[in-house]
Amino acid sequence: MGFVDAIRNGFSNYATFSGRASRPAYWWWMLFVILASAVLSGIDLALFGADPETGDVRQRLSGLFQLAVLLPTLGLGFRRLHDTGRPGWYYLLPFLISVALMFVLLSGVMVATGLDMEAGTAPSAGLIVGGLGVMVLWVVQLVIFILLIWWLTRPSEAGENAYGAPPSA
Repeated sequence: MGFVDAIRNGFSNYATFSGRASRPAYWWWMLFVILASAVLSGIDLALFGADPETGDVRQRLSGLFQLAVLLPTLGLGFRRLHDTGRPGWYYLLPFLISVALMFVLLSGVMVATGLDMEAGTAPSAGLIVGGLGVMVLWVVQLVIFILLIWWLTRPSEAGENAYGAPPSA
């Protein structure tokens, strides 16, 4: 499967989360998303400029593109993991760890600011617990992210597996 075929396949299976996707289909799609995002970010900068206070580029076109390719990217990731014999929801593990990371961080801040403080607990204890929790979750997230990339680069399972027949291309 080539670059154009992968793009066509990604959009034709817009929100398909079942079945299998080949390694080239997934990685050509990811290259398309990265290149198109970079080009659209440049166009955003040229058309809309940057925020004068923060210097951040106003990501209007790039943001719309990212929203448009969210479901195909998730579906393709699920199908790629299916192709290696793994459940597709593993593709969401980094996101789930991010949610847990925010929960731990907010819990530590709440304890540190006294919103949820028990009698006799120093405000700095919440920051220490929250900070340690955040560091642990960052390491876990990094390990899971590396593991996910490794899974996505594995060869297809030969023959039919629990998720269907092998992809045709």
